[in-house]
Amino acid sequence: MFTGIIEEMGIVKWIKGSSEGARKFRIGCKTVIEDLSIGDSLSVNGVCLTIVERVGNEVDVEAVEETIRKTTIGKLRVGEAVNLERAAAMNSRIGGHLVQGHVDATGKVLSIEKLPLSRMFRFRIPKPLMRYVIPVGSIAIDGVSLTVAEKLSDSLKVAIIPHTYDNTVFKFLHVGNVVNIEVDMMAKYVESLLKK
Repeated sequence: MFTGIIEEMGIVKWIKGSSEGARKFRIGCKTVIEDLSIGDSLSVNGVCLTIVERVGNEVDVEAVEETIRKTTIGKLRVGEAVNLERAAAMNSRIGGHLVQGHVDATGKVLSIEKLPLSRMFRFRIPKPLMRYVIPVGSIAIDGVSLTVAEKLSDSLKVAIIPHTYDNTVFKFLHVGNVVNIEVDMMAKYVESLLKK
């Protein structure tokens, strides 16, 4: 379980494995490495992955075929920056919202509008996920806990404050880029309970 508050951006150092099958990634980091152990969960661009090795200031994580198919993890390249967050400790404040790291689907950047104090990003997400989106509700995009500024018929908008822009991979996004989307898990639970 995560909170969607990114702790740092890491750098992909190397990738091993096939383009269709499982892959292993080595990620360089400075902050999250402090108390990570083999077997711990690490959110990489919003995808919950398991630490399988630790070497100095680098960690190795693995992604299996299902993860590669469903997320943007398989599109990562050596030298690329990634959002990193350690699993939440249940004895601390939750600054964002409860994020599982179980990506629902990918979405696409439709527009980026630079405003005087922020940037407004518009994302298209799969239509079946739109039912979980509400104005001023929570959504995780590439692992970042965000508030929905506006819900449109086929997309949503989120305002990115300067701190988030400067300290996450949002500063590298362009129109047309693909991102990981995780809708609010509470909405999915409520829907499941009401179907019974």
